[in-house]
Amino acid sequence: MAPGPGGVTPVFERGAQHAAKVVALTFDADMTADEGPRAAAGERFDNPELIALLRRLKVPATVFMTGRWAEEYPAEARSIGTDPLFEIGNHSYSHYAFTSPCYGLPTVDEGAMRDEVRRAFAAIRRTGARNVVPYFRFPGGCYDDATLRALGPEKVTAVQWDVVSGDAFATDADAVAAQVLDGVRSGSLVVMHCTRSAAPVTAEAVRQVVPELRNRGYRFVRVSELMAG
Repeated sequence: MAPGPGGVTPVFERGAQHAAKVVALTFDADMTADEGPRAAAGERFDNPELIALLRRLKVPATVFMTGRWAEEYPAEARSIGTDPLFEIGNHSYSHYAFTSPCYGLPTVDEGAMRDEVRRAFAAIRRTGARNVVPYFRFPGGCYDDATLRALGPEKVTAVQWDVVSGDAFATDADAVAAQVLDGVRSGSLVVMHCTRSAAPVTAEAVRQVVPELRNRGYRFVRVSELMAG
C-alpha cells in the first residue's frame, strides 16, 4: 500500500467486501529472541503438521515470521518461502512489543524499531526464502501513531486483521473454528498461529474451517491478493 501522509506506515486490516467471497488466512510464527534455551530443551515453536495440512488442502496463506523463528527453523522457513502456495511477512526479529502495554511483552525502544524489521527480513532471506513480501505485523498487534511514523522509512505495510481466531493457548479446536466461522465476511483477514506449543489446536481448527468456508462459497487467498483485489 502507498505510505500515508508524511510517509507514515499504512495499515491494512481487511479487503474490500464485494460479491466475490475471498478470505485470507494468516499464521504468526512467533518466537522471541530469548526463547532459544526453551527450544533447545524441546519446546516446539514450529508446526510442520499445520503447514503440511495447508498443502494437502491447497490453501494459500501468509505466514508472518519472526527473525528468531527463521534462525531456529531455517529449513522450514526456506520450504515455506519457496512454495508458491505461501508468502512470508515480517513479524519483527524478537517479537517484543512496539508499544506498551502489550500482553506483557518486553518493549522495543523506539530507536531500535527499524532495526527489528531489518534484522527479521535479513534472517528470513538468509534461509533461502524467496516469497517474501514487504508486510509487517506488529507483535501482539500493538501499535500507535509513533510506531507508524518510526517505521515509515522501512516502506512496509502493517497488516492487522478483522477476525481473531482465538487459537493462541486454546485447547478447544471446536471453539476456535466456531469463532472464525462466525467472524468471516467477504474480504476478511484471519489471524491464527503457527506455534505448536502456544497454539496446539490450530491444525484441527483449520481442518474444520477450510471445508466449511469452501462450502459457503469462499476462496482462500494470500494477503497480497486480498490487498490487490
